[in-house]
Amino acid sequence: MQEYQYELVDRQGQLIKGSLEADSTIDAIRRLSSDGRTVVDISESSPSASKLFSRKLSNQELLIGIHELATLLESGVSLGDAVQAQSRGSYHPELSRAFAAISKTLMRGGSLLEALRGSGLKLPDYVFNLVEAGEMSGRLAQSLRQAVEQMEYDQRVAGDIRNALIYPSILIFSGIAAILLVFVFVVPQFSNLLEEGNDLPWLAELVLRTGVFFNDNSGWLFIGLIALIVAIADLLRRQQVRQNLLNSMATLPLLSAWLSEADTARWASIMAAMLTSRVELMEALDLALRGVRISRRATKLARVGNEVRSGVALSAALEKEDALTATGYNLVRVGEQSGQLPKMLRSLAVLYEENSTRRMKKFLTLIEPLAILLIGGFLGTIMVGIMLAITSVNEISL
Repeated sequence: MQEYQYELVDRQGQLIKGSLEADSTIDAIRRLSSDGRTVVDISESSPSASKLFSRKLSNQELLIGIHELATLLESGVSLGDAVQAQSRGSYHPELSRAFAAISKTLMRGGSLLEALRGSGLKLPDYVFNLVEAGEMSGRLAQSLRQAVEQMEYDQRVAGDIRNALIYPSILIFSGIAAILLVFVFVVPQFSNLLEEGNDLPWLAELVLRTGVFFNDNSGWLFIGLIALIVAIADLLRRQQVRQNLLNSMATLPLLSAWLSEADTARWASIMAAMLTSRVELMEALDLALRGVRISRRATKLARVGNEVRSGVALSAALEKEDALTATGYNLVRVGEQSGQLPKMLRSLAVLYEENSTRRMKKFLTLIEPLAILLIGGFLGTIMVGIMLAITSVNEISL
C-alpha cells in the first residue's frame, strides 16, 4: 500500500485536504471520487518518488502535454475534464502537478490563462496570448492547436541546428584531444634534446618546450581548463551575454544571412499563428517582436509596428524599413489585398525557414573542411618540429 496526499472538492464546493493509503493512484482516485466529490490533486507522499523523478521537465514532454490537451478539446471534451485527465496521466511529475494546479484554478472559477500563468510551466509568451485570444473568441481549441504548431516549429528549428552541429563538434573536440595527447605523451619523449644544449631550429624548440611545459604543469592546466569551462558556462547562462554573442555573430559574413532569415521565419510564423487565432494586428506585431532575437532586426520591426500604428499598411512599413526581401513584400501585399494575410505569412515563414536551413547547411559544410585543415595543420606542425629536432641533432653529431 502507498500513502497519497490529496485535495478534493465536495458537493458544497469546499476544498478538503488529507491523506489515505491505496494500492495505486487509480484506486485512490476511485475511492476519493465517490459521493460526487472531485479530486483536484493527488500525489505520492513517499520521499523516494521525488528522487526517482528528479530530472528536469523537457520541452518535448511539455509540448506533448499541451498537444494532448488541444486534442481533447478538439474532440469535444470539456476544459475541466480535459485538464483533470491530463493531471492523472503518466507524465513527468512536474507536468502532472502543473495540470493539477491548473485544474484547481479552473474549479475555483479562474480562466485557463490565469491557470497557465500560475502553473509554473515555462511556456513561450505567445502561448498565453493565443490562449487569451481563444478564450475571448470562443476558439480555445483552435488557438491551443496554433500554439502547439508554433512550439513544434520552434523545437524543429532548434533540433535541426543541434543535429547539424553534432558532427563538426565531434570533429573539433576529437582533434583538440589528439593535439593534447601528442603534446602530453609524444613530444616529452624528445625533451632530452633540449637538455643536451643542442642548437635547435626555432620551430623544433617551440614544440619541445611546449610539450615539456604541458607535462610539468598538467595538473594546473587541467584545473585551469575546468575553471575556464565553468566560467564560460556561467557567462552563457546570462541573458545579456547570450544576446551580445548573438548580435556579434549576426554581423559575420557567413552567419548574418542565415541568422537573419531564421529570425524572420520565426517572426512570420508567430504572426501567422496570432492572426489565425484572430488576435488584433497591433497586438500580434507586439507579440511577434518578442520572438525576434537579433537586436538589429528587433529595432527594424519595432519601427514597422510604429508605422502600422500610424496608419501605414504592413507591407509598406516592412518595405520602408527594409525588413524583408522583395518576395516577402509581395506575399504580405497579396495577403492584405485578398484578406488572406495569415496564410501568406505562413507561406513567408516556410520560405524563410527553407532559405535559412539551406544557408545553415552551406555554413556547416565549410566548418568541416576548415576544422580538418586546422587540426591537420597543428598536428603537422608538431610532427615537423619533432622531425627538425631529430635531424638537426643528427647533423650536429655527424
